[in-house]
Amino acid sequence: MEFHVITGRPEAVAAGVLVVFHREGATSLQGAAALADRALEGVLSQAVSSGEFKGQYGEVKTTHTYGRLGAGRVVLVGLGKAQDLKLDRVRGAAAAACKAIRRAKEASGAFILEDEVFGDLAVGRLAQAITEGAALGLYDFQKYKTRDIENDHPKELLLVIGPGEPAELEAANLEGVRRSVAIGRCLADATNLARDMVNEPANTMTPTRMWEVATQVAQDWGLECACLDRDEMEAMGMGALLSVAQGSRQPPRFIILRYRGGPEAQGKPHPAFLGKGVTFDSGGISLKPAEKMELMKGDMAGGAAVIGAMRAIGEIKPSINVTGIVPAVENLPSGEASRPGDVLRALSGKTIEVISTDAEGRLILADALAYARREKLSPLVDIATLTGACAIALGPFYTGAFTNNQPLLDRLLKASEEAGERIWPMPMHDDFEELIKSQIADVKNVGGREGGAITAAHFLAGFAEDTPWVHLDIAATSQSETERPDQPKGATGVAVRTLVGLALSLAEG
Repeated sequence: MEFHVITGRPEAVAAGVLVVFHREGATSLQGAAALADRALEGVLSQAVSSGEFKGQYGEVKTTHTYGRLGAGRVVLVGLGKAQDLKLDRVRGAAAAACKAIRRAKEASGAFILEDEVFGDLAVGRLAQAITEGAALGLYDFQKYKTRDIENDHPKELLLVIGPGEPAELEAANLEGVRRSVAIGRCLADATNLARDMVNEPANTMTPTRMWEVATQVAQDWGLECACLDRDEMEAMGMGALLSVAQGSRQPPRFIILRYRGGPEAQGKPHPAFLGKGVTFDSGGISLKPAEKMELMKGDMAGGAAVIGAMRAIGEIKPSINVTGIVPAVENLPSGEASRPGDVLRALSGKTIEVISTDAEGRLILADALAYARREKLSPLVDIATLTGACAIALGPFYTGAFTNNQPLLDRLLKASEEAGERIWPMPMHDDFEELIKSQIADVKNVGGREGGAITAAHFLAGFAEDTPWVHLDIAATSQSETERPDQPKGATGVAVRTLVGLALSLAEG
């Protein structure tokens, strides 16, 4: 799908569909919706006054224009209540509009940016949000369908600035808006890459395939890519990671993506994003129940998010160095698999008593965190589908965040708010450390059912040590069982846009 920024009057824009918006509770139409309504002799306002259309978030109404406008149809979209209007609502409403365009089988749609219905939201931010919403909302994963798939997605979306003098608008707004559209498209494409990776079955998205995807991303976007194999990991002493991989025939991969921000990156932080890459998690010897085990192909969603974020960073090119690290393994039971009760030695030198082989994500991240510290990378953000306990605590709507550095978390929370990815800070009191003390090793990998997400985070904190660090538990948010305007069922690509936003924030100082 192509995005074009143009100037013009809403009623004259030539497109298959003109998209206009209405806020819930407003007694009259505003802006482009009011202009369209006058041309259509009150059809839209009648729908509002009769209660047929309320303006609820994501609500849509489609009507033909019968030649009275430059567009063949109008889609009226609800933004929800005025007090709830943020960029995330614009993003979702744009996604709902694009789905209506697809249902109408129209090839093009037009969004009016300078519209009073959006209040004081800046035009550039609106353009980015609409672009993201369109590309995220139209995503679907049809790779393995053998029937013919109808390609009825819109081919072109117009983002219209106006009315006004074209020359004046060109100088004042056009190029800035085009940059915003390019960033929105980049972020959506990166998120959809992560979605694709998570939606792939585990027999294709192996640790080696994750490495191949990372290699392609590096080639396409000017990154450096390296990968440690089993022998190299053994030589380094990554005993925690290798213990998880030893039950599977799939070789483990330790993937490293590096973005160099040029001379202007000197003196700035060099963050590392670390993503859990368990391409299938059976639980190992501590075997999971069979119910919903097929979803465990998505236990590499953190690694996919890191690869997606690095792809976007490579395209946007901020003036900061960023490293992405993905320890990729498969966790299966076999005669060679690690056992409950085993004691491992991690890269940091710490010993770990294995209580459950199903608490494997923290083991591979322990070695990844130690590696990042060896490389003197800071700050560190790890992303992992780590614990079902976090899903119990926060439900399917929030990612849990744990930190040893509040200013870093505050900056990340701001990035997540702009991305529309909900994150909730969780406690990290020292009392929880008592729950993961081992009688025979330095630490054990499970602290019991109570506070499971927090004890898992404390386990990781012991390997982050004094480096500024945030852990994001995306166990509940990496996949969606319901469809939302900008999110189909399945993989969400969560955290990609938040990580990119954090990198851009750190680049600004």
